[in-house]
Amino acid sequence: MSVARVTEIISSSKKSFEHATETGIKRASETLNDIAGAWVKDQSVTVKNGKVDEYRVNLMVTFVLKNKPVKKKKKVAKKKK
Repeated sequence: MSVARVTEIISSSKKSFEHATETGIKRASETLNDIAGAWVKDQSVTVKNGKVDEYRVNLMVTFVLKNKPVKKKKKVAKKKK
């Protein structure tokens, strides 16, 4: 059984939405292990002087959580009375 988590990141690019997405995934993979997928939740642009200045994407990144080893309980010796 595996458990996954979804986290939202925002990435930007001067080139395109696609480049912003690729940049975001590349950066997320430096911190998050086992990225399984992602989807673009939202996209927007900033405008300067009537032209697109920056492309922005809100990415929902899914990654698989590592299995935590099960710790065995230590047996406690009972004190003699």
